[in-house]
Amino acid sequence: VQLQASGGGLVQSGGSLRLSCATSDITLEHYAVGWFRQAPGKKREGVSCFSSRFGDPYYDDSVKGRFTISRDNAKNAVYLQMTMLRPEDTAVYYCTAGLVRLGASPSCDGMYYWGKGTQVTVPA
Repeated sequence: VQLQASGGGLVQSGGSLRLSCATSDITLEHYAVGWFRQAPGKKREGVSCFSSRFGDPYYDDSVKGRFTISRDNAKNAVYLQMTMLRPEDTAVYYCTAGLVRLGASPSCDGMYYWGKGTQVTVPA
């Protein structure tokens, strides 16, 4: 399964970017989907995810109020709208899909399909 992430780039602090993730290999609506990121020298961390096609998404505390995840089932795509970007948001962002967890609290657990990542750079 290939998940294709795009939309990364270089943006000044306070700016915005919109990441997109699409695939033709699976129907994303049937999966938990989301975004992780990995900064240099740090572990990969969950940024925002839908545990299923129902319910509210999960957001890491560091991005709450600034990032918004959405999905377009008709386009088989997932998006991450990032606003008020900070230097600490600099990382490679990965699109991911995985196990649907109905009834569970929103989280980024259970992901097993990964895209190649797109670089987001916010200079200090």
